[in-house]
Amino acid sequence: PPMSVPHLDARYLDGKRVVLFGPFATFSTKFLKNGSFFDLLSTTTTDNVLPMTHVGLDNFDLVKYLVSQVMLSDDDRFAALKEYYPDARKEDWKLIQAGQRVQIIKKDAEKGGVLKLGTEVVVDQQKTISALLGASPGASTAAPITLNVLKQMFPQQFNSPEWQSRIHAIVPSYGQKLNGNVALTQQVWDDTAAALQLTKPPVIQMPAAAPTATAKPAEPPRDASPQHDMAL
Repeated sequence: PPMSVPHLDARYLDGKRVVLFGPFATFSTKFLKNGSFFDLLSTTTTDNVLPMTHVGLDNFDLVKYLVSQVMLSDDDRFAALKEYYPDARKEDWKLIQAGQRVQIIKKDAEKGGVLKLGTEVVVDQQKTISALLGASPGASTAAPITLNVLKQMFPQQFNSPEWQSRIHAIVPSYGQKLNGNVALTQQVWDDTAAALQLTKPPVIQMPAAAPTATAKPAEPPRDASPQHDMAL
């Protein structure tokens, strides 16, 4: 989904195998879990208050959803869990604070402000610091985001033969399109399964080409009455 909604997740925490369910949306004026409650207020200025207001009005359905999530009780959250896991017992579960993020809002000439989902890498002009804004599914986007950071922070080194050789050693398919390349897709699929210790994937079978129609012998010419050379 375009944003995080409750789902089951199997993880290892402190060496123990656990099951997580969530996340449930909350609201905080902190920008970090251990930040200050004044983070939002201290960064609100005359330049960004209008874009934030426009985003709230233009995405009112999303605002209502987030408010409804904040208003959920423990019983409500457990009822949502039982829709996925009917045999769940309340004594086996506890509520914890998970990750926290700041939503990206960008100025827009037409709408005043727009809500940006996903992630964006921001780099300063001197290329001394970079930041990842937004939220993403995690492991599935960590690798391309890391490569994007390296490319923006170290453009000369990134394009050098030494770095390109190392990058392709780590990511053999880097810079190539998998669409239509069956052999490369199979290789990436097999390598990924081996690295994650998953069952070896099946061999990709491409559909056989449709048989070509057999040409019919040409019919002998017929005696036709003279007509004007015109198609109607």
